[in-house]
Amino acid sequence: MKWASMVRVAVLAAVTAATGSVHATAVQKICVFDPVGTQGEAFSLMRDFKLTAAKWGANIELKAYTDERVAAEDFKAGQCDGAIITGLRGRQFNTFTGSIDSVGSIPSYKHMRAVIEQLTSPKAASLMISGPYEVAGIVPLGAAYVFVNDRSINSIEKAAGKKIAVLEWDKSQARMVQQLGAQPVASDITNFAGKFNNGQVDIVASPAIAFKPLELYKGLGTRGAVYRFPLVQITANLLIRHEKFPAGFGQKCREYIATQLDRAFDIIQRSEADIDNKYWLDLPEQDKVNYTKLMREARLQLTSEGIYDKRTMSMLKRVRCKFEPTAAECALKDE
Repeated sequence: MKWASMVRVAVLAAVTAATGSVHATAVQKICVFDPVGTQGEAFSLMRDFKLTAAKWGANIELKAYTDERVAAEDFKAGQCDGAIITGLRGRQFNTFTGSIDSVGSIPSYKHMRAVIEQLTSPKAASLMISGPYEVAGIVPLGAAYVFVNDRSINSIEKAAGKKIAVLEWDKSQARMVQQLGAQPVASDITNFAGKFNNGQVDIVASPAIAFKPLELYKGLGTRGAVYRFPLVQITANLLIRHEKFPAGFGQKCREYIATQLDRAFDIIQRSEADIDNKYWLDLPEQDKVNYTKLMREARLQLTSEGIYDKRTMSMLKRVRCKFEPTAAECALKDE
């Protein structure tokens, strides 16, 4: 599974970075979110790798989770010393990195690469720490695209009244859907695809890596479409309780994971190529301009309400303006 492959990148990086410095007497339990559980590719690989890591002095204990919410709660409760969850779910542990997955803030993969490389610098290390938690790695999972069960829903106006799956714990999603005049339907990573596939919702946003594993083609049917316009960039975070690991562990992990970006983006691009061309639908250029403006307005509002971190928004704007210095937003001071 491609999702499992992305999770594997993050988990493997954590263990590889740790193996040279962890004392054999220390035990670090890592919550591994794998939709297939202990039978999944990610968990199976880590179970085998654990034997090799032990020879290098590491003493890592793995625990598989098929429900991301439970993995996050166990990490919060101290039952795990580390966890791999999405950046959206990870916002509760670090608002700075959790705001990377903000609407419209990272328009392409070249921007995403630049963001991760910037945050890999030791100069950014303090931003990775929030209380007892540290983000020891950020892995791109791909852009979230809009999936609709009827390609006639080809504008924001036509989305009015439609049912849209939103993550029930992410206030920003429900807020945006309501502003569009649509109906938010509380969902989670474990059930949003099922609701789309059985017709409970008309629209979902998802990265391409979920297309085949979650059988989103069933929800698309013969009339559906995928709009080739990224709403957000989805990431996976390796989170740790830094006091449970050797000094400098988080920085080593971040630097190692950064060396895996080519591999991660290759998986993403192959996943997008796996979606049949008949499903992809390009939006008119003027619509893209209008939607970019709408997303920017939404970011400003959500930042003013404290949902997004102001520091992150400022950093992401600098990255965008580095690539497009003539963009209208670059002359403004409100983000």
